[in-house]
Amino acid sequence: MTKNKKTKQKESTLYFFYTQGCGWCKKAIPLIDELNKEGYDILKLDLVDGDNKNLQDEIKKEYKHQCGTPYFVDAESGHTICGFRDKDTIEKWAKGEEIPKPVKPTGPPPKPPLMGSSKKEEKKWIKEYDEWLKKNDKLPNTKTADEVLEMPRPKSDPPKLKPLQNATEKDLEEWGKKYDKWSKENKHLPNLQPVNQILSRLKNQKEQMTSQNKPSNGLNSNQEARLQRLEQKMDKLMKHLGVK
Repeated sequence: MTKNKKTKQKESTLYFFYTQGCGWCKKAIPLIDELNKEGYDILKLDLVDGDNKNLQDEIKKEYKHQCGTPYFVDAESGHTICGFRDKDTIEKWAKGEEIPKPVKPTGPPPKPPLMGSSKKEEKKWIKEYDEWLKKNDKLPNTKTADEVLEMPRPKSDPPKLKPLQNATEKDLEEWGKKYDKWSKENKHLPNLQPVNQILSRLKNQKEQMTSQNKPSNGLNSNQEARLQRLEQKMDKLMKHLGVK
């Protein structure tokens, strides 16, 4: 009687590298789980594990990739996705397709005119925006000038906050008063955060930075990373409000 030979399954080369604090990674993980249940074999590799980090470094070096997380890569072909994409796109990558990089704009669109601006200002902006659209006609989900003008717009520019590492508590309080007044004048805008929430987050971040011992050359890497994340959030808020 002959023994049944077990066929050795080829180890998957589809890798999904992620980090715990990555919001886009958290959105991608359920999609990976769904695809694996459907028969794919995508390995989820947390970069907190040193072996996974070393593997990622080797693959990036081999294929000359530059990417943070989420980072999808087929170690056999080098086909990659850098950043979050929808389930259909990830599935195409898992099937072996080469996924083109997302189209990037030539630059930021011109800032929309403030609410209540004159017709002359609006016409000037429409001309500039239409020129930007022509240069970026490959971008997905762009809006026409009329659609942008129909969206809620601020009546005035929000107050600017100096870089957090240079801001004193008095600076934060003064900015908070100005922001509170501005937000009340622009309460028609969606998703405005209450000033006390913003100030609480800023002060906590400032306290965390100052409570730790600073090395002689300035901020340590953890402090600098936290600061950059906070400043990125502030930048996104300002961009959402149409401020350069």
